Amino acid sequence: MDLTFQKPGDHLFIRSVSEAGIQVVDDFYQEAMIISANEIIPDWPVKSVGDIEQKHLEQVLELEPEVVLIGTGARQIFLPPALMMFFYSRNIGIEVMSTDAACRTFNVLVSESRKVVAALIPER
Repeated sequence: MDLTFQKPGDHLFIRSVSEAGIQVVDDFYQEAMIISANEIIPDWPVKSVGDIEQKHLEQVLELEPEVVLIGTGARQIFLPPALMMFFYSRNIGIEVMSTDAACRTFNVLVSESRKVVAALIPER
């Protein structure tokens, strides 16, 4: 699914998402990743929602988000309550959704200059 063909501002943006991977500006990522307006952490060591542990979410905090989006692949799969509390206890908003929805939401929030970070699992 193509999301945008134009560079909307001075920040990273997700151009497309498919079963093959995620295109950020002109770079293509086939593995799970973390993205903010200015930084990408490639090769996030998560293959599925079941793999996510607190240590993986600490990488997200390094980017100092106000809002976190978790893209869970082709379908929305909720995180266990303890992992949701990891963010709530720090007053950080979190939304869990399919990866294509997370990519669209990321583009909207980053274009509004929100401090958003998305942790994205490919749609395979």
